[in-house]
Amino acid sequence: MQAPDTPQNETQRLAALHALQVLDTPLDRAFERMTQLARDLFDVPIALVSLVDEERQWFKSHQGLEICETSRELSFCAHAVAIDAPLIIEDTLHDERFIDNPLVEGLPRIRFYAGYPLRPTDGMAIGTLCLIDRQPRDFSPRDLKLLESLAGQVEELLRQHKLQMQLTDTAHRMQKEQNLLKVLHQGITDYQALMSGKRLWTFLVEA
Repeated sequence: MQAPDTPQNETQRLAALHALQVLDTPLDRAFERMTQLARDLFDVPIALVSLVDEERQWFKSHQGLEICETSRELSFCAHAVAIDAPLIIEDTLHDERFIDNPLVEGLPRIRFYAGYPLRPTDGMAIGTLCLIDRQPRDFSPRDLKLLESLAGQVEELLRQHKLQMQLTDTAHRMQKEQNLLKVLHQGITDYQALMSGKRLWTFLVEA
């Protein structure tokens, strides 16, 4: 088995991935609809939105697959990220890089793989939209073009997710600032009341 190479821009790539704030987030219906559409269009049992971080590939959506992540070393998607280009394996048993991969020899018994890099921000490949079948199959230039279009839609979902997270962070920050202002205002009010009480007491004593 050939482990995937590490991209030359790995530091920047990981920064772009983490900036999305999408890793380990809950199930999202928008991503689920996209992978279900991919399964239906290509008639494959498995379609994934796979994001490759330091040590693993994590699936934002995993239609047809029980697990939600695997090690990066075993990942087909990490190979696509490393070359920053579509990766099409029509039959894994005829490819020396993957013939003895545990994901080929064991479950889910990958025989066909097609992955298109996802570059939602800064042109950095942070993962793939990929198709998996348990039998070999052909993949035409038209199929690749269609997969590219679907990957573009997934990229848009990732950008929308990032924007939503930024808006949420801004809202939380503004709420914290408002709470702090309320505390400061109450402190000033209490201080003014205290000083007014002291001035009144002084006036009464002196009178």
